[in-house]
Amino acid sequence: MKSEEPTFVNHARNAEEFLRDSEQARWHDRALWFVRQKRDTAAASVPEWEELRRAAEAIKAHTLEHLGYYLERFEERARDNGIEVLWAEDAAEFRRLVAEILERHGAARVVKSKSMLTEECGLNPHLEARGIEVTDTDLGERIVQLAGDRPSHIVLPAIHLRKEQVAEIFSSHLHTDPANADPTYLTRAAREHLRRKFLEADAAVTGVNFALAEEGAFVVCTNEGNADLGTALPDLHIACMGLEKLIPSARDLGIFTRLLARSATGQAITTYTSHFRRPKPGGRLYLILVDNGRSTLLQSSRRELLSCIRCGACMNTCPVYRRSGGHSYGTVVPGPVGSALAGSRNPQRYASLPFACSLCASCDLVCPVRIDLHRHLLDERPQTIRVPEYRGKVRGLKAAAFLLRHPRLYRQTMTALRRLLPRLPRSLIYNRFNLWGQEREMPSPAPRSFRELYRARQESDDDR
Repeated sequence: MKSEEPTFVNHARNAEEFLRDSEQARWHDRALWFVRQKRDTAAASVPEWEELRRAAEAIKAHTLEHLGYYLERFEERARDNGIEVLWAEDAAEFRRLVAEILERHGAARVVKSKSMLTEECGLNPHLEARGIEVTDTDLGERIVQLAGDRPSHIVLPAIHLRKEQVAEIFSSHLHTDPANADPTYLTRAAREHLRRKFLEADAAVTGVNFALAEEGAFVVCTNEGNADLGTALPDLHIACMGLEKLIPSARDLGIFTRLLARSATGQAITTYTSHFRRPKPGGRLYLILVDNGRSTLLQSSRRELLSCIRCGACMNTCPVYRRSGGHSYGTVVPGPVGSALAGSRNPQRYASLPFACSLCASCDLVCPVRIDLHRHLLDERPQTIRVPEYRGKVRGLKAAAFLLRHPRLYRQTMTALRRLLPRLPRSLIYNRFNLWGQEREMPSPAPRSFRELYRARQESDDDR
C-alpha cells in the first residue's frame, strides 16, 4: 500500500482511471444511489426530521463555540470515571502515544474497529513497522486491508469492490473457494477468521462517534458488533477521537443517533450503539484526544466543517463521487465533505477537489447537521486555481473575462466562431486540448444567433 501522497492530486485523471472499468463504475453509481434512496425513505418516516437537523446543527455550533470548556469538562469527568485521557497535537504524536501504550502493556496483537481518525493519522503502518499485528475487524475494512487497499468510503469501505473481487481476495488470504462469490459464504469465512483474531487479541483500538462532555463517556456505533467483541475480551482498550466529536451531554445524544444511521444507510438506528464510561474490571481504558489541524480549522471561516458526524450521506448523493469513486479524491475522507476538509488543510495539493463538484447542492440537502458544503467548495475555488497545474485554465478564464468586458468584440468573435466551426476538420476540434470534447459531442451552432433572432423579432413587431 502506498503511504506517500502526491504533491498534487489530480481528481479528473484519477476519475478517468476509475471509469475505465465501465461496468464497475455503473455498479458503483447504482449501489450508492440505492443507499441514498433508503436514506430518503427513512427520513420521510420521521415527521420531525427537519427539526432534528436544525437541533443537531445548533448543538454542534454551540459546542464548537465553547469547545475549550467542553473539552476540559470532558477530561475532568472522564478521569473521574477512571479513563486515562491523553492529548495528541498531531498525527505523529498520536501514533507515538498508541505505540507506547501497546509496548508498555506488552500488546503484540491488536483488533481495531473502524476509525477514520486512525486512517487519517496512518496508525496501521506505524504499528506494523514495530512488529505489532493490527487486524481491522469491520468487514469492509478487513477486505481492503487484506487487499492491500484503502477504504473508498467512510461508511462502506469496500463499496468499490464487487463480490467476485472479494472472493479472489479471500481465496488468497483465507483459502476460500475462489469461484464462490456468495455473500453468505464469504461473510461466514470472514467471521471464522475474525473470531480467532478477537480471541488472540492483546488490545482493542476503537474510534469514537460521540463523546459526552457532562458524563465523561463516549459512544461507538457499529452494525457488526465488532467494537463490542473487540473491547470485551482484552484488558486493554485504546479509544481515539478527534476534538470535534464532543457534544454537551447524553441529553443531546438521541438527536444524533436518530440522524446518523438514517442518513448513513437508511436504518432507524445502528445495530449496536455502545456506551463506554469506565474501564472493564481489572482493565485499562485510554482515550486519546487528537487535534491534527482541528484547532486551526476551528478558528477559520470553515468552522462548521467540524460539525460533520461522518455519516457519508453527502457521498451517497454526490453525482461526482458516485461516478468517480472514492480513491479519485486522494484523501482519507472523500466526497464533498472530504474535498472541503482537504482544501482547508492543503489547498495546493488538493486544488482539483473543489472542482470535483457540480454545485448541485444535493449534499447540503442530505447533510444531517446542515453543513453548507457546496458553498465551501465554491469559496475554495479562487484560491486553489492559482496552482501551477491550472495555468492553462487561468489563461482561458482571463481571455473569457476580456471578451465579456468588451461586448462588441465578444459579438464579433462569437459570430466568426459560429460560421467557422462547421467548416473545420473534426481533428482540429476533437483533440487532447479539448478536454470537454473528449467525452461529449459539441453542439452544432445555430444558423442565427439569439441577437439576430431578437433583432428580427423586434423589426417584425415594429412593422405591425
